[in-house]
Amino acid sequence: MQKKSLTIGRVAKQVGVNVETIRFYQRQGLISQPVKPSQGYRCYPDQVIERLRFIQRAKALGFTLAEISSLLELSSSQCSATRQLGQVKLDLIRAKIADLQAMERALASLLTQCDVSQKHSDCPIIAALNKEA
Repeated sequence: MQKKSLTIGRVAKQVGVNVETIRFYQRQGLISQPVKPSQGYRCYPDQVIERLRFIQRAKALGFTLAEISSLLELSSSQCSATRQLGQVKLDLIRAKIADLQAMERALASLLTQCDVSQKHSDCPIIAALNKEA
């Protein structure tokens, strides 16, 4: 039984991404592009599927493509360097969460002010947005 060649379309389908996503990752240097034979289609090695899945899992954790590129360069024996990248990402995520919570409190307060001052002509949300910083 002959194994089916892994064309870009088959790789995309197996990983659950668009063909253009794979091409973009190639342009970014995250995966290499196989040589195109004089006739036929480029055939991707099996390892490209695992690499693409690695990229997808890293993206799901919030890593940027630049950070993923750094992670791909590290080997599994470089845990301290990987941990450092992970710690930086965790710190950024925590800062974003704090910012979002502050935004939530501010907007909730403005909505409460809207409920209280419905009879007034000035909307508290519009007034807050018009204020100079």
